[in-house]
Amino acid sequence: MAANKSKDEKSKEEEAMIVTLEYDDGTEMETEVMGIFEVDGKEYIALIPNDDSDDVYLYGYVEVDDDEEFMLLDIEDEAEFDKVVKEFDALMEAAEGEE
Repeated sequence: MAANKSKDEKSKEEEAMIVTLEYDDGTEMETEVMGIFEVDGKEYIALIPNDDSDDVYLYGYVEVDDDEEFMLLDIEDEAEFDKVVKEFDALMEAAEGEE
């Protein structure tokens, strides 16, 4: 899966980092980065679609170079996905406790 940021999005990065997901069928969806976190030495990213839903998309996250480019990786292993969801839920609970 490809992900990229436009120049306008980079200038607004302080407000919110927007990532456009491009699917195999050519459709696109704009999402906001909720956060990047680590599980078992690997990095993952949580994305929120800009469609007023409560959905959160979790992907593997790999930085490609120093120019803020990165790749998103599907989490295909069910056990790995379960660990990532569990860690994400724990992070959300901890963040709610801080408010």
